Amino acid sequence: AGLSPTSAIYVYTPQEVYGTVGSHVTLSCSFWSSEWISEDISITWHFQAEGSRDSISIFHYAKGQPYIDDVGTFKERMEWVGNPRRKDGSIVIHNLDYTDNGTFTCDVKNPP
Repeated sequence: AGLSPTSAIYVYTPQEVYGTVGSHVTLSCSFWSSEWISEDISITWHFQAEGSRDSISIFHYAKGQPYIDDVGTFKERMEWVGNPRRKDGSIVIHNLDYTDNGTFTCDVKNPP
């Protein structure tokens, strides 16, 4: 079986981010790829609530468009501030609540 060569993409996020209830916080996500940033780049943010086993997708960027999930607790409070051309996949969450405690994961794919 022939294996096709793959190129790494490195994603950088802060280990911990703190916010105050009622304020906003920027979840920064920068990335580096050895390849050029393709038109098909996609960025997905997932959230896993503290004490939960399940992770849910809360934001997706694909085909040049940001898609904020229209269900869930973040739908009215999320803002896309990233710019894939600048290798930035950051989002802002407004009006923070105690229930926002958990793990946020930024996933970047740069096909092919």
